[in-house]
Amino acid sequence: MSDRDSIQRCLKGEVEEFRNIVDKYSGPAMALALNVLRNREDAEDACQEAFIKALQNLNSLDLNKDFKNWFYTLLLNRCLDRLRKTKRFFTFFNRWKNEAAALIPAGISNPLTSMRWDELLMKLLTPKERASLFLWAQEGYSSEERAFVLRCSPSTARVHLYKARKKIKKFLERENVEV
Repeated sequence: MSDRDSIQRCLKGEVEEFRNIVDKYSGPAMALALNVLRNREDAEDACQEAFIKALQNLNSLDLNKDFKNWFYTLLLNRCLDRLRKTKRFFTFFNRWKNEAAALIPAGISNPLTSMRWDELLMKLLTPKERASLFLWAQEGYSSEERAFVLRCSPSTARVHLYKARKKIKKFLERENVEV
């Protein structure tokens, strides 16, 4: 059965027909995702997200165009989003870590290397501040998106992020002063 036939059957309500598409493209999709992301877990997640997005948006697909190209575009966008999110998080984390390391004299232990980062965040930040920081740094969420998740206004979501960053900065400054 062709992709077009499977898609038409899906659009008529036979959602289980989508399994044929998943079976057909899961191997090549995983290969593409692995080549882009270089991490099996991230590649699996990106593939799953792309298949879900494809199923949710099948009605927007022009049946005169190739499903494979459309799907690979979805998958590649998922992969690139993951790379951007990962880069944003590590840029944020490394900036703080490097700033702290530069402030601490040689021979003194660095609080960021002696304590796990997640333990530090647990001690410093409230749950909403941690969530706001994570959604901003890891997921790249805007104020409006963070507000939706946190069930608050966008300005309150901005305040949560501001407070989280301020507390981290204050901690790093305090550690330097105490040294």
